[in-house]
Amino acid sequence: MFAPTQQEVRRFFCGAWAKHQAGEPMEPMETLAAGWVAEHPEWHGILDDVDRALQADFGEGNVGANPFLHLSMHLSISEQCSIDQPPGIRQAVELLTRRLGDLHAAHHEVMDCLGLMLSDAQASGGEPDGAAYLACVQRRATSD
Repeated sequence: MFAPTQQEVRRFFCGAWAKHQAGEPMEPMETLAAGWVAEHPEWHGILDDVDRALQADFGEGNVGANPFLHLSMHLSISEQCSIDQPPGIRQAVELLTRRLGDLHAAHHEVMDCLGLMLSDAQASGGEPDGAAYLACVQRRATSD
């Protein structure tokens, strides 16, 4: 299992963004990451300065305030959809995207479900409940 350090995650996103801006060749994951960074211009200044990014303290658990946590969740959701894990997540995210008319907005809805799943697992000391996560995304995809 891949378990990068905080510093490695920050360097990855800063590096992907720098390569994107310079028009340099990128690995597929870097291309995906840079695409999500592009959707968040409010964080470009942080990602443009690796030293600043490495030193920044964004607090604990606030997805909206921590660009690296937030962007990592975008990557996680993208990967889940690409391999359809948990089974059915791809369809649920596609339905949610159609309902909202925007993949980025759909990801933010899914992040709420992902955060809830992780919070519940942490509180119970158990494993994340993929079925509950999927059900949460499905409810959001079909609600009015």
